[in-house]
Amino acid sequence: MDLLATTSAVAVSSYALLSTIYKSAQALYAQPAIKSSLQDKPVQSEVVLPTVDVIVPCFNEDPNTLAECLESLANQDYAGKLQVYVVDDGSANRDVVAPVHKIYANDPRFSILLLAKNVGKRKAQIAAIRSSSGDLVLNVDSDTILAADVVTKLVLKMHDPQVGAAMGQLIASNRSETWLTRLIDMEYWLACNEERAAQARFGAVMCCCGPCAMYRRSALALLLDQYEAQFFRGKPSDFGEDRHLTILMLKAGFRTEYVPNAIAATVVPDSLGPYLRQQLRWARSTFRDTFLALRLLPELDGYLTLDVIGQNLGPLLLALSSLAALAQFLIGGSVPWWTGLTIAAMTMVRCSVAALRARELRFLGFSLHTPINIFLLLPLKAYALCTLSNSDWLSRKIANVPAEGEKQSVIPHPNAGRSPAIMGGMSGTICKAGVSHRPSSLAATESVCGRDRSTAYK
Repeated sequence: MDLLATTSAVAVSSYALLSTIYKSAQALYAQPAIKSSLQDKPVQSEVVLPTVDVIVPCFNEDPNTLAECLESLANQDYAGKLQVYVVDDGSANRDVVAPVHKIYANDPRFSILLLAKNVGKRKAQIAAIRSSSGDLVLNVDSDTILAADVVTKLVLKMHDPQVGAAMGQLIASNRSETWLTRLIDMEYWLACNEERAAQARFGAVMCCCGPCAMYRRSALALLLDQYEAQFFRGKPSDFGEDRHLTILMLKAGFRTEYVPNAIAATVVPDSLGPYLRQQLRWARSTFRDTFLALRLLPELDGYLTLDVIGQNLGPLLLALSSLAALAQFLIGGSVPWWTGLTIAAMTMVRCSVAALRARELRFLGFSLHTPINIFLLLPLKAYALCTLSNSDWLSRKIANVPAEGEKQSVIPHPNAGRSPAIMGGMSGTICKAGVSHRPSSLAATESVCGRDRSTAYK
């Protein structure tokens, strides 16, 4: 029993020490850097703005969700040339989404690409990239809504030729649906405004997230073949395309950045089943690309080495302490007070700091994530590590297809029968969220969350 108690105490104490160092450094570097007045501002002599191609791969997407996504793209305020490529990746519900395609068929800014069969998100993206020619490429998920100024703000960051990729801030568009969506929304805020913000201080965001990420075409041209032909243990790797492409950008010597005021609202899982399947796929992707990222660490700032250690060794120590504590309780009947109190204290400190930074008391509720992490996510990550060769997508599904004779409602074109107030309302409120950087403004997106939406490509 003494061995179990000692193992648990040593492991949880090591976890607390590592987390304190890592999270303190992360909080320090996540603060906005003091910039010169010339940074992130367009050069006055620049007359020609870069052309932007927006790639929207779709697979079995709900038509209303797709319509909202495309509407947000049609309402972008970017002054340069913008071209949108909607790629239907052999969807089984193509007849259902056809009315949405038809809405934009006559818009010269939109091109609809219909693939004969399902080839996967990565190849669908590549098909559109090779069919386009813009200076910059923006990847957008089909269940994501962009604020009206997202393209403008991302282009501003890409003005530096050393920047190969940039991502915006993600929020949950369906935050108000369930306790889980509220929790994931806070998780996204922390991932963007702590993890990515700290990495961006050194120009090395390790994953420019798929729902809203912009890339430089000249850099893509160098990496497209590597991106398309990713293999793991001799098998094609079909998911984790955002993380892998980001790592390739860093490997090629480009900077990867985070733009906190470029706001993108995306649908998140509203129940544990889809959430755990998504986390399993993400865990496999993270483990695969972490091996590739390790080779980059000597070339990056020392903080990135601490970041990789904190994200990988930290969960291992937490799992070890939790297992030893559980064994101590079940076998010896003694309560592992030190382990329990240490984990509780670490949880409350982290949630309190997040609530202070975000100026939102609701972040104290993120403490619920700790038992989910210990009892569900850590075992799931262990399973992911043991099944790295499995490339099943796990979350693909067909959006609700109406039965024969049943009508399927589709959101109309933004310029058809909508008042200007309604047209500007959603994008305006999301823009407000981008200005304040505070989660309280996420409530503005709740008006678009009233229906279930497919997360076929998530």
